[in-house]
Amino acid sequence: MQVYLVGGAVRDALLGLTVKERDWVVVGSTRDELLRLKYREVGRDFPVFLHPHSHEEYALARLERKVAPGYRGFTVEFGPKVTLEEDLARRDLTINAIAQAEDGTLLDPFAGRRDLDDRVLRHVSPAFIEDPVRILRVARFTARFASLGFRIAPETLELMRAMSARGEVDALVAERVWQETEKALRETGASVFFRVLRECGALRIIFPEIDALFGVPQPQKWHPEIDTGVHTLMVLDQAVGLSSDPKVRFAALVHDLGKASTPPAEWPGHKGHEERSVALIEALAERMRLPNDYRELAVIVARYHGNVHRAFELRAPTILTFLEKTDALRRPERFSQALLACEADSRGRLGLENKPYPQRPYLQSARDAAAAIKPSATDVAEHAGPQIAERLRARRLEAIEGLASTHRRLP
Repeated sequence: MQVYLVGGAVRDALLGLTVKERDWVVVGSTRDELLRLKYREVGRDFPVFLHPHSHEEYALARLERKVAPGYRGFTVEFGPKVTLEEDLARRDLTINAIAQAEDGTLLDPFAGRRDLDDRVLRHVSPAFIEDPVRILRVARFTARFASLGFRIAPETLELMRAMSARGEVDALVAERVWQETEKALRETGASVFFRVLRECGALRIIFPEIDALFGVPQPQKWHPEIDTGVHTLMVLDQAVGLSSDPKVRFAALVHDLGKASTPPAEWPGHKGHEERSVALIEALAERMRLPNDYRELAVIVARYHGNVHRAFELRAPTILTFLEKTDALRRPERFSQALLACEADSRGRLGLENKPYPQRPYLQSARDAAAAIKPSATDVAEHAGPQIAERLRARRLEAIEGLASTHRRLP
């Protein structure tokens, strides 16, 4: 029995990055032997075990053979005769196909170390085309390592295009797509993920709502970048800079989906795109089975980002109604997230990336002022429920109006 450290732990250590988790491959052993050694079996599709003390994952070396379309269409062969090189050969990228022996020796049959040094993402073998999830993974790794200067090898990009063209991407299930997308949204190069998918032709299949934004013009007066797709990815870049929360980044990404459905005769204007965006987000959330917190925040940003941008033009009753409709008084964290996505939208414009956005602190202050007002003991003792609500709302309006008056007096 031989044990090797494999995958991301080896790759990240060679790049000088923090190793977050370690995976091991076991060569020359069997399921029964590992069970005798008190490893705990957790794998469903193939034998994966947890070490009895470290609880790290150990997998028996295995081979995969393509037998049907899609990423599930594989048979798995494992056993003591499967070699380390055969196990590494089934991996997606050369930089993920490096193993390290217990004495520290690197085993690198596919020149992954060279590709690390050259900052290249290259497929291990022609079998890359058998699994469409690899398109998502390459896009995600490009996003992760964009700041280090990594690029996709031209021949790998061509394989990704071929896979998209022949319909392999159609076999991806929603849960797997979202799993990779959510991971990509956590990367500092999140927008690169979508750029790569568009470059290889997969974006129009996986996220047609986002792909449709490219080529749709906006008024140059407000959007010097003009193209809505370009604006969308600029907004995502700004959201990355403002927040590490993937929900904020997703809301920023999809806030303008409705502009793709604007009749061309109305271009470059997009009247009513907010509610069209909401409808598209709801459909996307249903198709991708998104978590509710992602969907709810995205809907708020899509529906109200115009109001947030015009915050200083809004009267106190309009602001309070906005706070009520977004449940801002009871959900302060979500409201703050929505304001961050709106700021990203404002800054995601060519030449305006560093423009101040006072609307966010202003509306945050309005929310806090309104939330600070609670029913008094007299209210509770002398009035019925509807009357208490009416008095509470009146005092909240006064607080917001006072805040607005102060702002109007500022030089």
